[in-house]
Amino acid sequence: MAKRLDCVLVVDVESTCWEQGPPRGQMSEIIEIGVCVVDLLTLERRERRSLLVKPARSDVGEFCTQLTGITPAMVAAAVPLADALQILRDEYRSPDRLFASWGDYDRDQFLRNCHSYDLPYPFGPTHLNVKNLYSAAFGLPRELGLDEACARLGLTMDGAHHRGVDDAWNVARILGLLLKRIRRAS
Repeated sequence: MAKRLDCVLVVDVESTCWEQGPPRGQMSEIIEIGVCVVDLLTLERRERRSLLVKPARSDVGEFCTQLTGITPAMVAAAVPLADALQILRDEYRSPDRLFASWGDYDRDQFLRNCHSYDLPYPFGPTHLNVKNLYSAAFGLPRELGLDEACARLGLTMDGAHHRGVDDAWNVARILGLLLKRIRRAS
């Protein structure tokens, strides 16, 4: 099946995390999927959504809450990962659309968690690494963090860094600017 190129799904995940690595018996699990839809005709951001996910094999501790702002109470009321992945497939047609993120972490975390729970990967085979694209577009010798990339463009980050919904929104903004730059050059 051909990839639908009407929009890009910019995704950012937050996962359970610890200062010293996971406690015995726990693993890093997705606890938020931030989604921002970028319209490829207008290059505008159309939608911003947070899907909170209830972890099954880990707890949200104090370090994780300080980093992400996501509390144990928030994920206690969240949906299981399988339900969040189904939302991506049903509401966003994720297997048929281009999936983009800042770096490979998000793609790899989906692959690890889907494998761990024997769940189908929600995206097609194509992944756009916006961090790589940014560095290549500006001829940089190394990749930058999202906050540094925004600063170099003179942008103030919207929302809280390390919240999936806000990071997806900011990555989508950068992607739109990069694609506008490419279109002007062609």
